[in-house]
Amino acid sequence: MISRRVLFLAAPVLAIPPVAAAAQPEQPDGPPAAPLAGDIDAILARQTLVVAMPGFQSFPFFGGSNDKPQGIDADTSQQLAAALGVKLVLDRSPTTFDGAVALIEQGRADIVVAKLSRTLGRARNISYSRPYAQLSHALIINRVRFAILADGRQPEDVVRSFDGELGVIAGSSFEYYARNNFTKAKVRTFLAWQELVTAVRDGHVDAAYRDDLEIKRLLHEDPSLTIVARSVTLTDLTDTIAIGVRRDSPHLLEFVNLFLELSGRDKPMTADELVDRYLRKA
Repeated sequence: MISRRVLFLAAPVLAIPPVAAAAQPEQPDGPPAAPLAGDIDAILARQTLVVAMPGFQSFPFFGGSNDKPQGIDADTSQQLAAALGVKLVLDRSPTTFDGAVALIEQGRADIVVAKLSRTLGRARNISYSRPYAQLSHALIINRVRFAILADGRQPEDVVRSFDGELGVIAGSSFEYYARNNFTKAKVRTFLAWQELVTAVRDGHVDAAYRDDLEIKRLLHEDPSLTIVARSVTLTDLTDTIAIGVRRDSPHLLEFVNLFLELSGRDKPMTADELVDRYLRKA
């Protein structure tokens, strides 16, 4: 059994402004017919930086439309391409985080800039930059199902040895985390975050597992959820966010790390700092 610290939180009060749009990148007509040559020399020769980013929305990191991407990661992608003196080609065809990672594993993209969690499984096949964000793990729990699951036990004890149904987004780092951190749980995968949230609301799963920034934003956007659900932050489990780089591109990895350092992104942002910087308090 894994011992962990838990923090039960009330819903925060936040107001979310639009995220400034990044400069418009070129869009590929389709995936390259063959793997791209790697590392900086090849990027400079073809005059394009190919960045993989899922097509769904994950503000404040990434979102918007394909021709007008928005968010921290969209801005970072454009700035990296500008620092290299090349054009940005953004591939938003992936439907999952793992799908974006697969593009650099297959040599079809140079980097992934997409709120990418560092996991040991992914590190077998790709390299990671230094982290630019560090979030805590969190749960959103159906109150009725949790009470039944607790059966008189203290809430902290139930979380520490969670053996209920735990929902995660398929192809995300939290699918990996769930199977490693909650070995007694019955893990269920969902294709989309909103689908998973609905399952918690309707009592089809006991809890959903994601980072604390997403849970805080969810409870602001949908205050009615607090009637049927409660949030829990796992203060001893962290999710570090970094840029994924092809493992055959050590020079590019050095360049990305230097870019993060010189642009002031080398100190990882926390959920609270992201709230303060990108989300306004009401």
